[in-house]
Amino acid sequence: MQFPQILTPLAVLALTLVFSLPSGAQTKAGDSLILEMHEAFRKNDKARLTALLPQARDHALAPWAAFWELRARLDTASKQDIQDFLTRYAGTYQEDRLRLEWLKQLGKRRDWAAFNAEYPLYRMRDDKEVRCYALAAEAAPTNDAVAEFKRLWYAQKEADDGCNYAAEKLHKARKIDGLDLWRKARLAMEVSRPRAAQMAVEIEAKDVAGQVVLIQADPVKYLDKRIMAITTKRKELAVLALIRIAASNPDQAAEALHKRWGLMLSAEERNWAWGAIGKQAAFKLQDNASSYFAKVTRVADLNDDMLGWKVRAALRQGNWKVVASAIDAMHYSANDPAWVYWRTKATLASNPTEAERIQALQSLRNIASLKGFYEQLALEDSGQSITLPAKPTPLSNTEKSSASANPGLQRALYAIGMGLRAEGNREWNYSTNLHTPGGMSDRDLLAAADLACQRQVWDRCINTSERTKTAFDAEQRFPTPLRDTVLRKAKTVDLDPAFVYGLIRQESRFVTDARSGVGAAGLMQVMPATARWTAKKIGLADFTLDQLNDHEVNVAIGTGYLKLVLDDFGGSLPMAAAAYNAGPSRPRNWRNGPLLEGAIWAENIPFLETRDYVKKVLSNTTNYAALLTGQAQSLRARLGSVGPKPANAVEAFPDLP
Repeated sequence: MQFPQILTPLAVLALTLVFSLPSGAQTKAGDSLILEMHEAFRKNDKARLTALLPQARDHALAPWAAFWELRARLDTASKQDIQDFLTRYAGTYQEDRLRLEWLKQLGKRRDWAAFNAEYPLYRMRDDKEVRCYALAAEAAPTNDAVAEFKRLWYAQKEADDGCNYAAEKLHKARKIDGLDLWRKARLAMEVSRPRAAQMAVEIEAKDVAGQVVLIQADPVKYLDKRIMAITTKRKELAVLALIRIAASNPDQAAEALHKRWGLMLSAEERNWAWGAIGKQAAFKLQDNASSYFAKVTRVADLNDDMLGWKVRAALRQGNWKVVASAIDAMHYSANDPAWVYWRTKATLASNPTEAERIQALQSLRNIASLKGFYEQLALEDSGQSITLPAKPTPLSNTEKSSASANPGLQRALYAIGMGLRAEGNREWNYSTNLHTPGGMSDRDLLAAADLACQRQVWDRCINTSERTKTAFDAEQRFPTPLRDTVLRKAKTVDLDPAFVYGLIRQESRFVTDARSGVGAAGLMQVMPATARWTAKKIGLADFTLDQLNDHEVNVAIGTGYLKLVLDDFGGSLPMAAAAYNAGPSRPRNWRNGPLLEGAIWAENIPFLETRDYVKKVLSNTTNYAALLTGQAQSLRARLGSVGPKPANAVEAFPDLP
């Protein structure tokens, strides 16, 4: 047999590398090498990666080193290189991650024979673009496959090759029609993604696709220059312009639709436009949002997002009939505890028959649990109290040992310990959630969470324990690290420590070196300007920003600020949480309007991030209170009511940042 005279870097590694798991024998020099390779990968320095790779052969993170080197040159790598890697690291996250990247390459190359051979081996199945390629590669896609494609495509904000190619192919095969394409364009324009909109329009009407750019730039000017819309293309372009106008000024869009364009549009186009206008008006908490939704003549023409805002607008007005009908029109409401909860409340608020009342209460009991905001409200509304369950049966030594010996979990913890948190988190999540179909069993998840807790990797501890289906370990899901510090600082400023813990859990998951993209730092994710302002208010002398990395200082400033915010909002926990996340000026505006129960107010918060944040912080707080006190708790009592500031009230801290 003849051997090649020149071996590729991966082949050299395959001949010399003995794969080893973390053993405690790794040196600082080896860690530095891995960190250097990570930086070279970040900079796409292929030559440096290739030069360093052989030196990583004995390191615990050797699979990462090999992945970075091959991923950087994947577009020129040989099939043998790729197969060698997939074979050597079979069963690892790195194997499946490289397969994912390889599938994307094969999809871009339209190499469907190779794609179809590799795709069944892809375990994670969590990449939308690759799934679109897979659907496009099917010889005869079923109706279910087409429906799945549309769900994936419509949910994507940015355009990608995989889903765009699938759209082209399915359109050519007459599996999706022009309306499907125009709806994708509408959704893209709504979130200001003109490229995605243009790509969809190009498939259906290439001759007018360039006008999408004009509409994005100045939709009012675009419509002013058009007198008539007779063809479908012209009508749809007018709808895109109305959607763009509505994003900034729903009333202006409504006037244009009512006085001029509504007469030219089809019923479906007109209904979608009114739905888009109603959504934007509801997003801005305008009182006339429901009146815009009322102009829709066929609710089936609206998507679930529009219907969700129709529900929120109706909740603000106490119109339970509209709440019920809008939720009933949704496609996926049965899977969302929020809509199950509000549909049930609509029934109970509408003079139900005894049979309807019994069925509604059963619906509440079906979702009632400690796992989330609406689940907790359902517990209370069905007559149960919020108390923590007994701790699960203690883990056996065998279960603990199995978690400790799991190669993926070991590598993940090693990476996190080195500062490669993103890589460690991905490998941990893969090992617990995706390595086997359906993820780990409850007992295995509890054991993995216990391992993370013991290593004080609190975010993996929490996230892993939260995945259990029936077991509920409150101490894992709601850990209390730095307990002395948190309790002491909370007491100093007269704050409920459960509220502090509930907020920290959502802000940083107790990652002490957490830093957001906008500069928020530490356990309580304090912004620099906020830290300086608060330090002065609470009398913290000689404060410097680098002290935010000290958990004592971070918690002192975070609790000090949270207390000032809470006082400024008259003790309202929902508004204080919203202010901590989005700044105080926004909830000051969001409170204007009718007096609302706290849950309705929270559901109407315009920003998805803040809406989710407030609900999770309040839910966390309730569970932490049950854990810290050992007594039954009420989420509803913490929510209270939210309404306009009393006329004679004075802002406690008008300069609150």
